[in-house]
Amino acid sequence: MPIYEYACMSCESHFEELVRGDATVSCPECGGSNARKQLSTFAVHGGGTAEPSFRPTPHGGGGGGCCGGSCGSC
Repeated sequence: MPIYEYACMSCESHFEELVRGDATVSCPECGGSNARKQLSTFAVHGGGTAEPSFRPTPHGGGGGGCCGGSCGSC
């Protein structure tokens, strides 16, 4: 089941919800059923390049996380 981002049109709350199919979503703040699905910034991708989202560290370490040099302690 995918996670969708929603905005409640009644109380203007923003929330995420696991949704199966076209199930009706209720706002966790006010209980209203007038929630609109939002376009997630994660789903929006431009540029059309096939570059990886990570960058190699200057130390030559690969991958991410602390051992990859991203935390500055390696």
